[in-house]
Amino acid sequence: MSDDAGAAALSDSFRRFADVVPLMLWRSDRHGHAVHHNDCWLEFTGRALEEELGHGWREGLHPEDFDRHAKIVAKAHEAREPFTVEFRLRRHDGVYRWLLDTARPLIEDGKFLGYLGSCFDITDRKHAEEHIEHALAEKEALLAEVYHRVRNNLQVMVSLIGLYGRAAPDACRGSFEALGQRVRAIALVQQHLHEAPHIASIDLRDYLRRLASGLGQLRRAGRIGVQVNGEGNGLVEPRTANALGMIVAEIVAECLDATAETVACSIAITIEAPPDGPTTVAVVSNVRDVAEPNRTNVPKLGPRLIAAYASQAEIAASGEASQANPLILQLPRPHEGADA
Repeated sequence: MSDDAGAAALSDSFRRFADVVPLMLWRSDRHGHAVHHNDCWLEFTGRALEEELGHGWREGLHPEDFDRHAKIVAKAHEAREPFTVEFRLRRHDGVYRWLLDTARPLIEDGKFLGYLGSCFDITDRKHAEEHIEHALAEKEALLAEVYHRVRNNLQVMVSLIGLYGRAAPDACRGSFEALGQRVRAIALVQQHLHEAPHIASIDLRDYLRRLASGLGQLRRAGRIGVQVNGEGNGLVEPRTANALGMIVAEIVAECLDATAETVACSIAITIEAPPDGPTTVAVVSNVRDVAEPNRTNVPKLGPRLIAAYASQAEIAASGEASQANPLILQLPRPHEGADA
């Protein structure tokens, strides 16, 4: 029996089975020409079988998908490999519907006889994906707009604080400087939150490292050294990351307030994020000098601010960030305390 006769015989037996299957099925020969489309396919396209055979069925392909579909099929056909491709096909009412086409090569006695394929209508899924992408794009645009507005407002605040500080009595200038530095730190916290690759689930280690680098430049580069160590990624929600950023920023500010301009400070942050337990963050500040005499008028608000930031994000906080008594922050699990 010749190859063509064998293919014809196979097509006859295949046709009887395929036409009762409630699924769009097709069969091609070894040259890539369609030799059968089942009844379900024909009901979808509203065309006669004779119109679909060979390359006739491609008349229903969406023009934007034609070349991409042809390249995928040709590459698979050359290698005699299975393939999966998504494309739009014109339905009997003229509406294009997305189909997921999965095909497998037919091999008999080592000979390649063509392909057998099935198609699923995935239009609803594609529309849902497009809706999600559109919603995400809108969310990103909104977040960017909010961030720019916040940044601009914080810059105005820093300028106003500077103006008032320069006009204030000498005894008050240290407080104005400390306040301005804290506002700049808040701006950095928001900047690095905005720049996180995945805003819904933030890699705590990456976020704190980037933030620490920025905080180290706030007042005389090199005065503050922040190291981030530990185990695990510690993926957290935005409000948890925001609270931790504010806490770290406050500890940096306290170090700068407490030491002379010539003194370097170091802060060690250790993240422990076990897969089966809550993430904890330990912070130790090493202040290597006594308070600068002309800065003793700066109010010590650090402990109260840290407690407030932790409370807002339901972080359990204990300790004071000293070597003898590290600040221990136990973070809520991602599903705990989530925004409604």
